[in-house]
Amino acid sequence: MRPKTPEPVEGREHVQVQTELYLEEISDRIIEVDVECQTDAFLDRPPSPFFIPAKTGKDVATQLAGELFDFDIEVKPILEVLIGKTVEQALLEVMEEEELAQLWAHQRAYAELRNAELAEVQRLEEQDRRYREEKERRRRQHMQMLKKQKETAEKIAAQAFAKHYLADLIPSVFNNLREGGFFYDPIERDIETEFLPWLMTEVEEELQGKVLARIMLDSLIRTVVENRLEVFSRKPPSDQPQPPEEPQPPEEPQPPEEAKPTYAEPQMVGETDATDQAVTEKEETDQPVTVQQSSQRMSFQLELE
Repeated sequence: MRPKTPEPVEGREHVQVQTELYLEEISDRIIEVDVECQTDAFLDRPPSPFFIPAKTGKDVATQLAGELFDFDIEVKPILEVLIGKTVEQALLEVMEEEELAQLWAHQRAYAELRNAELAEVQRLEEQDRRYREEKERRRRQHMQMLKKQKETAEKIAAQAFAKHYLADLIPSVFNNLREGGFFYDPIERDIETEFLPWLMTEVEEELQGKVLARIMLDSLIRTVVENRLEVFSRKPPSDQPQPPEEPQPPEEPQPPEEAKPTYAEPQMVGETDATDQAVTEKEETDQPVTVQQSSQRMSFQLELE
C-alpha cells in the first residue's frame, strides 16, 4: 500500500506534480485534427466469357457404301416391343383399375361399417349422457326436496316458537300503548281536552263573580250599619236629668273584609251544580244574619239611650 503524503503545514497546500520519466500534457479538451483523402474512380467489371466444355476422346470418321439398314425388316422387332409394352401396360392399368375398384368397394364397406359403428357409439354416448343428466337432475331434485323439507321444518318450528313467544307480547304491547295514551276514545279525549277545561273556566268565572258580589254586598251592608249606628249613637238634647250611664268601651270599627282569591278545583258537572246550589243557599242564609245582627245592635243602642 502506497503511503499517503503528510498533511501540509499551516499556510501551505499540496499541488499535484508529474514524476514520470516522460511528461504528458494534461488538458480537459481533447485535441481534434481534420484529415481528408481521395479514392480512385470506380471501374466496371468486364463481361464473363461463354463456357465451352473441353473435348474428351478422339474424333473418328467412317465411310459406308449403300444403305445402312432395311427399315421394314429392322422395324418389326421395335414394333413388337412397343406393342408388347403397350399391351402389358394396358393390362396392368386394367388390373390396377379392378384392384382400385375392389379397394373402393372395401373402403365403402369399411366406411359404412365405420359410420354405423360411430353412429352406434354416438347413440350409446348420448344415451349415457342422458342417463348421467337424468341421474344428476334426480339427485339435484332430491337435494332440493330435502332442503325444502328442512326449511319447512325450520319455518314450522320458528313459527311455533314465535307464536309461543309472542302469545303474551301482543296483549302486553297493546296494554302499554293503551296506558301510554296511544289508543283512546276520541269522544272521551275531546271531553277531557276541550269540554272539561272550558267548563272549569266557566265555573271559576261564575264563582269569582258570586264571591265578588257577596263581598260587595257585605261591604255595603257594613257601611250602612255603621252609618246607622253612628246616627243612633248620638245623644239627643233633653232637660230631664238622666241617670248616669255606665261607660262602655268604644267599639272598634271592623275593617272591611278583603276579597280572597278562590281557586276552583276541577269538578264534574254534578259537583259543579251542587257547589253552585250550596253557594246560593249560603248567600241567602248569610244576608238575613247580617241584617239581624245590625238590628240587634240598633236595638241595644236605643235601650242604652
